[in-house]
Amino acid sequence: MVGIDPGLTRCGVAVIEGEPGRPPRSLAVDIVRTEPGRALEHRLLAVHDALSDWLRTYQPDAVAVERVFTQTNVRTVMGTAQASGVALLAAGRQGVPVALYTPSEVKAAVTGNGRADKRQVTAMVTRLLRLETPPRPADAADALALGICHVWRGAAHHRLAVAAAQASAGAGPGMPR
Repeated sequence: MVGIDPGLTRCGVAVIEGEPGRPPRSLAVDIVRTEPGRALEHRLLAVHDALSDWLRTYQPDAVAVERVFTQTNVRTVMGTAQASGVALLAAGRQGVPVALYTPSEVKAAVTGNGRADKRQVTAMVTRLLRLETPPRPADAADALALGICHVWRGAAHHRLAVAAAQASAGAGPGMPR
């Protein structure tokens, strides 16, 4: 599965394998960087192309993207939202299901504390993945954390989504449609 920490200047991307009850394993991690001085459309295209390459190369069964949250800096949240949309587009074009997680969901999954700071997340990601050195920058650690979160929580999220879809279609679990 691929974890994406969206950002316009730095977009973290990581490939994680694992399943609930087993230690996750990092297969790859990197940062997609764009130059702030370039035109927005070129920056978004660069992020899209890089993420599309990752998805083609690793053929993940799912993509986990950090859900954009409210920040006081509108300029930062706009860039994050735009990069998030590009990540969703790249996954959608390749038919890969997407799960969105809030920062507090990811922190809680990885550290047990939804209010953990970046240092704590990085330390736990390093420990959980048995890495020799902490991933840098924080965007890389966050992408890995998103992957871990999905590996551990994704199955439950999927079952809830299926149950909700069945309920809205008028068929509960075990009921004929």
